[in-house]
Amino acid sequence: MGVLAFCQSLLTTIFPPSFRYTFLKFFNRISNYFSCYCYFDITEIDGVNTNELYNAVQLYLSSTAAATAASAGRLSLTRSLNSSAVTFGLAHNDTLFDTFKGVAVQWEHIVTQRPSQSFSWRPVPDEKRGFSLRVKKSAKDMVLGPYLDHIMDRAGEIRRLNQDRYLYTNSRGGSMDSARPGHPWEAVPFKHPSTFDTLAIDPRRKAEIMADLKEFAGGESFYRATGRAWKRGYLLYGPPGTGKSSMIAAMANYLNYDIYDLEITEVSSNSELRKLLMKTTSKSIIVIEDIDCSIDLSDRQKDNKHSKYRQSGGHGNYPGPDDGPGGPGMVTLSGLLNFTDGLWSCCGSERIFVFTTNHVEKLDPALLRCGRMDMHIHLSNCSFEALKILLRNYVGLEENDLDSETIAEFEAVVGKAGMTPADVSEVLIRHRRERMKAVKELLVELKRRAEGGKNDNANGGDQEKEGNVVVDEDDLFFKENDKKFN
Repeated sequence: MGVLAFCQSLLTTIFPPSFRYTFLKFFNRISNYFSCYCYFDITEIDGVNTNELYNAVQLYLSSTAAATAASAGRLSLTRSLNSSAVTFGLAHNDTLFDTFKGVAVQWEHIVTQRPSQSFSWRPVPDEKRGFSLRVKKSAKDMVLGPYLDHIMDRAGEIRRLNQDRYLYTNSRGGSMDSARPGHPWEAVPFKHPSTFDTLAIDPRRKAEIMADLKEFAGGESFYRATGRAWKRGYLLYGPPGTGKSSMIAAMANYLNYDIYDLEITEVSSNSELRKLLMKTTSKSIIVIEDIDCSIDLSDRQKDNKHSKYRQSGGHGNYPGPDDGPGGPGMVTLSGLLNFTDGLWSCCGSERIFVFTTNHVEKLDPALLRCGRMDMHIHLSNCSFEALKILLRNYVGLEENDLDSETIAEFEAVVGKAGMTPADVSEVLIRHRRERMKAVKELLVELKRRAEGGKNDNANGGDQEKEGNVVVDEDDLFFKENDKKFN
């Protein structure tokens, strides 16, 4: 050891630092030339700015490490504040293997101590962190292009899934609100527990809605290729208590979107409506509930009378055809149509418009056509399929837990009773601690409603017999409104 120390000091004295640096550089080039691998370093701090690629790689590898946690040697565990998920990560100076399109890559998390600094204008971490990527030279082009793009996209998706979702609402005055200037939306965390698993509608129709939402969320290239704005409209209609609000919450939880609950009666003009639209973010659901009650959007005959009044030479402050029911400056049908399907609707991407109503026949046909409301979802009274879901949700009973006679009785009276899912839920909640008593009480209530509403159900209610259905044709709405306008 003494001889080695003497030789080291002798070499340091004979060969200057510049020579040693050149020799090591030349040696690395020779070794890299004969090696079949190439290496890429991704540091945490790039100069004075944080390297976004480093954060993306860290998030991406956390999902990969979670999948291989059982076979990994050592992983780091982190948990953010107010988060219920544990995040996996690479430990210091540990390695992880990944595969992309059949190409194997190796990641190494390198952590070294920084030299102590007496003074610095910009404080830096005590540790120097970074990732080293090793890949075969033949696959270098694939890694520098599609693989890194895949990492960035996957990291963005992980951020969206981990962050809290919010429910926004607008207030009168919008951006003129002195308490929050420039912020027309007020937000609260969205914690609604409704999902498509707990939603009491026909499973076949439920699958159609989920498939449509999934195709929309992954259809960016399709909408760009066809020249259409990346948006979609849904109309939820049916009697009160049929689950329209629960459907919206299930859609938001399924897509991990924020919800903007637009209170249109608090909007003073069409220009303010456009400003509210511009302040919404992508990956969101814009909801206008009870559109038939919020504002009068269907009385075109009154608008035609106003036009005739002007043509005959009338004067004064008589409302114009583009003015709302409250006079000039209010939201009009034209403003709402431009809000959903006009030029201003293209100022964002990946947004869903949802309108709800109890009386679809009161809405103007222009609001119901495809391009504005692409899918019409009828939520009717409780059907037998929906009843089975409610029994499972509230009292934990599956169809196999009931005898065939009880099932036959339920199937015979549920369509005639005309009870909404909310009515059925209320009966089950009252007796949720005694499951069989809840079933008996529900059956008694269904029979009582069926006997009391037999005459009413005999005259109409074809839609009731269908259960919760999705209507893809607009003929029904246009026929009803054409009769009124003609």
